[in-house]
Amino acid sequence: MAEKNTLLEKLDGLVSRFEEIGTLITDPAVIADMKRFVKLNKEFSDLEKIMHKRTEYVHALKGIAEAKELLDTEQDSEMREIAREELDSCSMRVPQLEEEIKLLLIPSDPEDDKNAIVEIRGGTGGDEAALFAGDLYRMYVKYCESKGWKVAVSSFNEGAAGGYKEIIFTVTGEKVYGALKYESGVHRVQRVPATETQGRVHTSAATVAVLPEADEFDVEINEGEIKWDTFRSGGAGGQNVNKVESGVRLRYVWKNPITGTNEEILIECTETRDQPKNKERALTRLRSFIYDKEHQKYVDDIAKRRKTMVSTGDRSAKIRTYNYPQGRITDHRINYTTYNLSAFMDGNIQDCINHLIVAENAERMKESEL
Repeated sequence: MAEKNTLLEKLDGLVSRFEEIGTLITDPAVIADMKRFVKLNKEFSDLEKIMHKRTEYVHALKGIAEAKELLDTEQDSEMREIAREELDSCSMRVPQLEEEIKLLLIPSDPEDDKNAIVEIRGGTGGDEAALFAGDLYRMYVKYCESKGWKVAVSSFNEGAAGGYKEIIFTVTGEKVYGALKYESGVHRVQRVPATETQGRVHTSAATVAVLPEADEFDVEINEGEIKWDTFRSGGAGGQNVNKVESGVRLRYVWKNPITGTNEEILIECTETRDQPKNKERALTRLRSFIYDKEHQKYVDDIAKRRKTMVSTGDRSAKIRTYNYPQGRITDHRINYTTYNLSAFMDGNIQDCINHLIVAENAERMKESEL
C-alpha cells in the first residue's frame, strides 16, 4: 500500500491548490490581468481532470477496503458474492487509475495547446530536396485534414523542378503544437530522383521547424518601430512573391536576449488578397519568431537537464529516414520502423507520433519519479 499512499499524498497536496485557483479565477483583479488569467485557467482545467481521477481513485480504494471487511465478517453467501465482485472490479481498476493519474501528474508542456507555424526547407540535394520538401508539405496537409485542422500558407519559394525551396504555413486547431512539435528536425530521403537517368538511389534532405504560435500577450513588440512595405505580384522579390496582390513586408529590429545583439527580422506575407489580413498574419509570425527565440533558451535548459532523445529542441538533428526502394520509414529517436511508406506520405503519421508521445511520457515519468 506504500506507493498508493504516496500517490494519494501527492493528490491530497493538490486539493488546496485547486481550491485556491478556483477562487482566484473569479477575482476581478486576476480577470483584468489577461496573461495571468489565461495561465490560471489552464492550470485549473488540468487540476480539475486530476481531481476527478482522485475522487475515482479514493472511491476504488475504499471499495477494496469495504469488500475485504465484508468477506472477513459476512456469513451470507449472496453478500459475500457481491463483495467478491466488488473486490475484483476495484482491484482491476486501481492500477489502471494509478497509470492514468501518473500521466496527468507529469507537468504538461504549456505550448502543447497552441497553434503552430511550420517551416519546411529543402536541404542538401538541389532539385530533389525541393521535390521532397513538397512531398513533406503534402504529407502534413493530409495529416492536418485528417485531424480537422486548418492550414494557411504564409509564403513559399518554388523549386525549379517543382516542390519548394521553402514553404511556411500556419496550422490552427486543437492541440496542434503538441502533435507537430515532434516533426522538428532533418528529414532524409533515399530514392531515385525523377532527374536521374541511371536509376541510382540518391540521398537528400529537408529541414522542418515547428514553432508554437505566440499569443498577443506572450511577447512585447513596439509596433511603432515596425517598418512596413507593400508590393504587388511580380514586384520586389521576383519568384519569391506569390501571384497575389497586396503582399506586405515587415522589418523589425529586436534585441536577442541570448546574444545581446540587435537583429533585423524580415518577414513577408502574401497569404490573402486583403492587405490588412496579411499585416495581421505577418505580425503573428513576428510574435511567434521572437517568442520562439526567447523560448528556445528555456527549451535548451530543459534539454540539458533532461537529455531526452525525443524532443531536445535541436533542429539540426536527423530525426527520420524515408527509404523509397524498401518502402521503409525509420524514426531514429525511438528506433521506430514501419514499411507503409506510401500511406505515411499520404498523411498517415499518427502511429509514429503516438510512439514518440509514449516514449517522451515514459522519460518524463522517470524524471518526475512517479
